[in-house]
Amino acid sequence: MYRKISAYIEEYLLSDSQRILCIDGARQVGKTYIIRELAKKHFKNYIEINMANDKTGDKLFENVRTIDAFYLKLSAYAGNKLENNKNTIVFIDEIQEYPTLFTLLKPLKEDNKYKYICSGSELGIALQSTTLIPMGSITEKKMYPMDFEEFLLANSIGDSLIKYMKDCFNNRQSLEESIHNKIMYLFKLYLLIGGMPAAVKEYVQSKNIVKVREIHDDTIKYYGDDATKYDFEHKLKIKKIYDLVPSNIENKVKRIQFKAIENIDDVRYTHYIDEFDYLLSSGIVLGANAISEPKFPLIQSSSKNLIKLYMNDIGLLTNLLYKNNVSAILDDTKGVNLGAVYETVVAQELKSHGHELFYYDQRKVGEVDYLVDDYNTLSILPLEIKSGKDYSNFRALPKLIENTNYRIVEGIVFSNEQMVKKVGKITYLPIYYVMFI
Repeated sequence: MYRKISAYIEEYLLSDSQRILCIDGARQVGKTYIIRELAKKHFKNYIEINMANDKTGDKLFENVRTIDAFYLKLSAYAGNKLENNKNTIVFIDEIQEYPTLFTLLKPLKEDNKYKYICSGSELGIALQSTTLIPMGSITEKKMYPMDFEEFLLANSIGDSLIKYMKDCFNNRQSLEESIHNKIMYLFKLYLLIGGMPAAVKEYVQSKNIVKVREIHDDTIKYYGDDATKYDFEHKLKIKKIYDLVPSNIENKVKRIQFKAIENIDDVRYTHYIDEFDYLLSSGIVLGANAISEPKFPLIQSSSKNLIKLYMNDIGLLTNLLYKNNVSAILDDTKGVNLGAVYETVVAQELKSHGHELFYYDQRKVGEVDYLVDDYNTLSILPLEIKSGKDYSNFRALPKLIENTNYRIVEGIVFSNEQMVKKVGKITYLPIYYVMFI
């Protein structure tokens, strides 16, 4: 299956980069598979070392502290597969299991015996917490579940149709009805299947939602198991926060209620900073920070005291909410509120496109679902997400746009509606156009 990140990884593999590429992402997003396929394609000799397996098995690399020791252990592991940097690549998977290996990356690269690439499912945590990484030794690249465009390609929607859709988006034009209906159906499928490559592959091959949900269940279990490296108290709180994500995002006040974690009054984000850092850095949840004064760039005005958390994959969320009941989404079942689902899929799209997640929160004005830095206008692009028929019912967005201090050029409302229309500075777009933000 096509992944956009492939081009980035391939460019690195064929380059003479002075840094070692480290792919960072949550479990099951497809890191290992795509690195393995590309590395095998371009190198005669391929060596893959999974440090998580090594740690629970032979512990061959556990006490490696020098490059000579690394070479010795590597030769014992790889046998006669080692030749030179032109035809030999060493893939160090789950490198964070042995943090001391980070200190070796720079001298290994400088020695230039072989080509290296790394990945880790908790790499973000390791990179935050360690001081062992020499400056300029690595390039970190985030990887996420498949976005909607990748999902379309996996389901035999060709490049030409996607290009046509993008042209329509750029020109603020509607798709013709038949195409709209097809893309909308696939978008709803995406809400059910999500972007985990194994789940998408299973759906494409079998069209069996039960088998897809089994993959979702396994993934959620993996995420729970990954927290076992923490002590019992931390592990319980991590699990509690993760379990609260679906219910919190369905509430009227969608922010994390810190009191609910341990039923303690007067607690703040700082009381659970380790737990939140783990969940966010590992990539198993996505966090959106509140902005009350939306000025470009948004990072300067964010607050972590008011944070929303989203599941990292929409398929995992709909698995928890609806299990095998596909009609809740496909048939627009009356009484089923899909607001949380639509907000989550937009969070996933924005994050996979490289955006940080922010939302507008001003007590006197209200909330706007998302704020995005608009580098073309050097201002803010506010996004409102609507899942039902009341797509024109909102309070805060017009007030935000009217505030001349923020110099907002356009606000966007995403909904299920086919027709693109513009009312003042507010543009109404079909929900699938979020793939181009």
